[in-house]
Amino acid sequence: MVSPNGIGKTAFCRAILDGKSGVKQITRFDASDLPVKIAGEISAEDFNELDWMEAKERKHVSRSVPLAIAAASEALKDAGVDHTKLSLDEQREIGVVVGSGGGANDFTDQQYQLYFSGKIKSVSIFTIPSGTMGTMASEVSMRYGFRGLSHVITTGCTSSTDAIGYARRQIQLGVQPMMMVGGVDTPLSWGVLKAFTLMKIMTEKWNAEPERASRPFNADRSGFVVAEGAWVFMLEDYDHAVARGARIYAEVAGYGSTCEAFHRVRLQECGEEPARAIGLAMKEAGVNAQNIQYVNLHGTSTDLNDRIETRALKLALGDHAYNVPMSALKSQIGHPQGACGAAGVAATLIAMQHKQIPPTINLEKPDPDCDLDYVPDVGRQVEIEHAICNCIAFGSKNSALVLRKV
Repeated sequence: MVSPNGIGKTAFCRAILDGKSGVKQITRFDASDLPVKIAGEISAEDFNELDWMEAKERKHVSRSVPLAIAAASEALKDAGVDHTKLSLDEQREIGVVVGSGGGANDFTDQQYQLYFSGKIKSVSIFTIPSGTMGTMASEVSMRYGFRGLSHVITTGCTSSTDAIGYARRQIQLGVQPMMMVGGVDTPLSWGVLKAFTLMKIMTEKWNAEPERASRPFNADRSGFVVAEGAWVFMLEDYDHAVARGARIYAEVAGYGSTCEAFHRVRLQECGEEPARAIGLAMKEAGVNAQNIQYVNLHGTSTDLNDRIETRALKLALGDHAYNVPMSALKSQIGHPQGACGAAGVAATLIAMQHKQIPPTINLEKPDPDCDLDYVPDVGRQVEIEHAICNCIAFGSKNSALVLRKV
């Protein structure tokens, strides 16, 4: 886990259970001429890219690559997999699936800046391969010698949720017994933030108090806070994991995905298709609403998303929705775009392991239309057997996972 509020699983765990914000002033580029000057940025003091790749290589790839490699390295260690000792057959058993919404947008943005400022000789010779989405998975595969499938899933904000669902299907089909899967996104560049500000969906009101800016379900919420990060897991066939003595955190018991076919960025008010995605995931998991003890929410802090996601949970869970504690990780870290689903899964696994739900921070005055239990301010002790991880994306996409305690 490489997160704005903690590098590594221990730091991330402590941060989210304590409700620690990772939103801060932007330092990676000059944001003085932008109305938004804050982000869920991973600071250079906390994360040194050159610990994970050489400087001569770093200039030819997106920031996503060192973040993904750092998170993947931790996932391998935690899973008890030493890539240096794998046989050729074992290398071929492990696939890589990366979920990312923007991929290498920051890298491409930088190449344009170099070109149009007259620094043509500084433009990377790998602009094409490093600027395309598919290479992100290849970078991880090449670093660790994994010779199974190497794919990128890019479906906007549902990218890493869909990546986990896709990887699960490959295992179910018997394609590979092990998949390294997760999400990484690094959308912190001048061009990306400028485009978001033109859409009027980022908050511009909290530049002086960054940690209060991401305010899901608040009556005064005014938009999301963009963020970066990487969260990576080893997903594995159960019998294969047991045979090698792996520590198992949870089972991915169900996955559902739908499309409203409505609009590029807006959501339908009814919430029917997000609810149906949740319902499909619960059906595949063989559970009903009464079996759910926790929901990790998409919770972007935009007026439309929070209201409609609340409505969708009521449709999916019925009256039981009022009894289920839910929380929004984005209140703490901002919105890491296509990596947010994997971040939510990480937070949910922590909640299951520690029997404690991370809080939704900054929930000071709830919107009357957002009237569920969002676990405000401080965490809560809860025994979790089944949890829903929900995501909603641009392009009318909706995806959900059900995790089951093993």
